[in-house]
Amino acid sequence: MTINKILALKYRPRDFKDLIGQEIVAQTITNAIKLEKTPNAYLLTGIRGIGKTTTARLIAKALNCVKNKEKNIDCNENKLCNHCTEIINSNHIDVLEMDAASKTGIDDIRELIENAKYSPTSAKYKIFIIDEVHMLSKQAFNGLLKTLEEPPPSLKFILATTEVRKIPVTILSRCQRFDLKRVSVSKLCNHLQNISKKENGKISEEAINLIAKASEGSVRDAVSLLDRAIISQSLTENNIIEANDLRKMLGLADKTKLILMFKEVLEGKEKDAITNLRELINNGIDPKNFLNDILEIIYLFSRRINLGPLEKDMTVSEAEAQLIETFYKNIDMQDIGLFWQLTIKTLEDLNIVGNENLTLEMFIMQLVHLRSINDDRVDVSNEKELIGLEKKIADREVKEDTNNKKINKDITNQLKNTEQLKTSPIKNINLKTTDKDSKKINITSFQDLIDQSFKDKEIELKYDLERNVKLVSFNKGKIDISFNEKLNKNFIKIFSEKLLLWTGERWIISLSKNSEAKSLYEKDLETKKEKLDEFAKTKIAQEIKKALPDALLTNIIEDKDD
Repeated sequence: MTINKILALKYRPRDFKDLIGQEIVAQTITNAIKLEKTPNAYLLTGIRGIGKTTTARLIAKALNCVKNKEKNIDCNENKLCNHCTEIINSNHIDVLEMDAASKTGIDDIRELIENAKYSPTSAKYKIFIIDEVHMLSKQAFNGLLKTLEEPPPSLKFILATTEVRKIPVTILSRCQRFDLKRVSVSKLCNHLQNISKKENGKISEEAINLIAKASEGSVRDAVSLLDRAIISQSLTENNIIEANDLRKMLGLADKTKLILMFKEVLEGKEKDAITNLRELINNGIDPKNFLNDILEIIYLFSRRINLGPLEKDMTVSEAEAQLIETFYKNIDMQDIGLFWQLTIKTLEDLNIVGNENLTLEMFIMQLVHLRSINDDRVDVSNEKELIGLEKKIADREVKEDTNNKKINKDITNQLKNTEQLKTSPIKNINLKTTDKDSKKINITSFQDLIDQSFKDKEIELKYDLERNVKLVSFNKGKIDISFNEKLNKNFIKIFSEKLLLWTGERWIISLSKNSEAKSLYEKDLETKKEKLDEFAKTKIAQEIKKALPDALLTNIIEDKDD
């Protein structure tokens, strides 16, 4: 009877002990049933394919099992009672399943509540299993509240959902909640290997591991992928499914190839990186899988930098760990942060842009561009590095089109979100100055910057420095600032250019999230308020108040001539 079933149905758990990775949940529910301390309503949560509906049926089966009344007798697969048999076959008259995704309205709930008034026909409990319960309307939830709280003694509710946050708190408070967790890669691998042996499947251990990782903790997804692999087994030359065969089937890329392509990005080899990308695209790689794999690689680099050598586990192969170990010194955490942001943005762009392949190519070019900018960024306190940088900039051919300028603008906006970041060099500044321009200004304080802005009629820059910029610290060649939301989005670029023009040196501008810092305008307001408060306490101020009760003191002007 089960020979022709798909594997996900054929190997569906029929007892709590068969649930993969949910031992604690199974034990808790079993103990409650044995002690006859069962709740009015169960709520099962978790990702798709984790076993929510299966667990719901197992609960219904345990509650209504005839042999369960006899404490020392198990209702096993060899000798099932009538209730268990009917529940397994989904045709029990007292166990009703409702799909809330298709029956969302108040009328459907009213029908359910009306049905709930009647006692079970043959079983001990009448059980309602509501799948995807978060899809119910607000009115439907409200209609269900009273029945959930005080159901008839012979009525039980079992709710299942993947979006528990969408369920009203009033419903949650009336249910006993069980969170079904993702199944680990190792447990999934053991489960898949057992099924593969029973089905005479010839799949390599690496391929099994790849299926387990691709399923993201979902048992149903893992078994379904295994089913596809076994079906395609006859198409391979030696009838053995290897990891490469599985990658082609799933549209996945070899992580080692991706790491090597990432190395080319770090080295600025744009053409080689694009060539490798096109090869992966021709092999049928899925764009979203590609970007998710890139995110995983970025994470592995971050893990190596911060936590030391990668330990061998089920998620990282030995070859991947070796490559990470070889190349991790070529990247820093600043690069990782920018790469991560850009990859996330590209994932979002896939939903907008029609040609996904062009999106991926543009993504690689942007990565290379980001890397080149970071390579140009140096600490101006190092005179040798500054001289080398100036020569590099002077010798560089300016070939930036409109797209490149757009990229620079986006990157500048991203840099604003970092806590500590040195500004990148401005490529289009001509370092060859005339004798007139070579007169450098000595900037010794933040006020000097404001005064010079006023002198050069840079009114917008002066306004930002006074009102929107909050000085954290000022040193020769280095300024630490924070800012408010009104700051000009091009401020960093404009400010860097002016500092270089005025002083002939490139300054480090570090952006801080210091919330206690205040702008000059805010400081002036505080100083003014303090003076007004002090003056208000004087005898003359009190006499003025008596003479002019409706008058409002707004300012104090000191006579410097006195």
